[in-house]
Amino acid sequence: MIPLSILDLSPIVEGSDAAQSFRSTLSLAQHGERLGYHRYWLAEHHGMPGIASAATAVVIGHVAAGTSTIRVGAGGVMLPNHSPLVIAEQFGTLASLFPGRIDLGLGRAPGSDQASARAMRRNLASDADEFPQDVLELMAYFEPYSGRGVRAVPGAGLDVPVWILGSSLFGAQLAAEFGLPYAFASHFAPGQMMQAIEIYRARFKPSARLAKPYVMLGFNVFAADTDEEGRLLATSMQQAFVNLRSGRPSLLQAPVQGYLERLPPEARAMLEHTLSSSAIGGPATVAAALEAFIGRTGADELMVTSQIFDQAARQRSYEILAEVHQPVAA
Repeated sequence: MIPLSILDLSPIVEGSDAAQSFRSTLSLAQHGERLGYHRYWLAEHHGMPGIASAATAVVIGHVAAGTSTIRVGAGGVMLPNHSPLVIAEQFGTLASLFPGRIDLGLGRAPGSDQASARAMRRNLASDADEFPQDVLELMAYFEPYSGRGVRAVPGAGLDVPVWILGSSLFGAQLAAEFGLPYAFASHFAPGQMMQAIEIYRARFKPSARLAKPYVMLGFNVFAADTDEEGRLLATSMQQAFVNLRSGRPSLLQAPVQGYLERLPPEARAMLEHTLSSSAIGGPATVAAALEAFIGRTGADELMVTSQIFDQAARQRSYEILAEVHQPVAA
C-alpha cells in the first residue's frame, strides 16, 4: 500500500482565531503520527482570512517540536515570494533542529492575491519566470560549502529533500529535468493531472537526489461513519471554494445541510470539477474512491487534505482513512 500523508492549511474556522488554529494543527499532527501517516505538510498562503499558515517555516517548527517521528515540511513554500538564501537558512535551521524529518516543497505561484504579492515587495512581472534559476540557487546552498561565494548558515551540507509542486505542466517538466520528486495539486486543480504525471514520468532524468520518478498527488477526504455525514462535512470546503471563486475569501464555515442543492448550476459544476479528486462518505465509500484514484493515477503517495469545520470530526476523518488503507506508513 502506498503511504498517505497530511496537508494542512491551519484553517481558521468561523468563531475562532489563528491561535486556536495552531493548537488544532499540532493536535492533528500528533494524531496523524499515532495513526502512522508519513508526512505532515503546511502550505504558504497570504491574505486569506481562513488560512493561518502564512509564516510556513514557523508553523513547521511548531509542529516538528510537538511530534517525534512524522516528517514535517512545506507543501509548499512559494519561492517567488522569498530570497532563495533566506529559505535555505530557514530550512537549514529546521533540519538542524529536527534532523531527518524536514521536507521542502517549492511552488512558483504567489499563494495570494496581487495586492498581497505586491506587499511582499516582489517584482510580479519576472519572478515566476525566474523560478527554475531560484530552485537551482536554493539547492546549491544545501551543497557542502566550497569556500567561495555566499554560504547558508545553517544550510550548507545538510540533506533537505526538495520537491517541486505544481498544478500545471510546467512543474512536471521542471521536476523531471531536475530529477526531483513531484507533487501535483490535484486536490483543487485536477484538470491537467494525468498529462502532468505522464510528462513527468516520461521525461524524468535521474539525479543525485532521486534515482527514479516519484509522484505525490493531492486528494480530499471527508470521511465519516455514514455517507450522509461525510457529505455534510464536505460542505464547509465547498463553501470556502465558492466564496473564494466569488472574490470573497472567508473563514472556514460550519457545514450546511443541503448546501449543494441550493447552489446555481454553474457553481455546482465548478465544485464538481475542482473537487473531483475527493473521497466523501462513510468508510466503504471512501475506500472505494481511494482505491479507484490510486488505480487510475499510479500515485506513489497521496497528500490528503480534510478541510473540516469541527476538529474532532476532522481527526475522525483521518482515523477512518487510516483504517481503510492499511498500512498508511511507508
